[in-house]
Amino acid sequence: MLYIWDIERIIRDTLNEHQLTIKYEFNNKLTTPMSYNVSTNTIKFNYLKVNGYISIMNVQLRETNENFVKLLLYHEIGYYLDFKKNKHDLRILMYGDEEEKESLKSKIETNAWEYGRTVVPQELLESYDKMRELDKMLVKE
Repeated sequence: MLYIWDIERIIRDTLNEHQLTIKYEFNNKLTTPMSYNVSTNTIKFNYLKVNGYISIMNVQLRETNENFVKLLLYHEIGYYLDFKKNKHDLRILMYGDEEEKESLKSKIETNAWEYGRTVVPQELLESYDKMRELDKMLVKE
C-alpha cells in the first residue's frame, strides 16, 4: 500500500524530471484516483482511490506500485498538456446541450491520453496503452 507521502514523492520527482510546474495535493474527497484542475493548475489525488485502482488494474498490468502511480500521473499530465495547447471552450460543459458536452468531454479525454503518452518512458508505453484500454472498459461498466 502506498501512503500519501509516497505518492507525493512520486509526483514531485516525476514533475521535476519533466520540468513541469504543476501543483499537487492530497484530497480525500476526490472520487477518482487523480484529477487535474486547469483553473488552479493542480493535480489532486486520493491515496485510497489510487491504491484501490492499483489493486483492480494490476492484475492485468503487473507493474510496481510506483510505476502505476506514474502511469496515472502521465494521464493527468496529458490534461495539462492538452489545456496548454488547446483552448477548449469550457463554457460548453456548463451551458451546452448534452451532445456538445459529451463531444467535448470525449475530445478532452482522448487528447489527455494522447498527450500523456508523449511523456511516458519507452519501458512503460505498453503498460500505459494497456491501462488506457482497461480504463475504457471500466468506464463503460
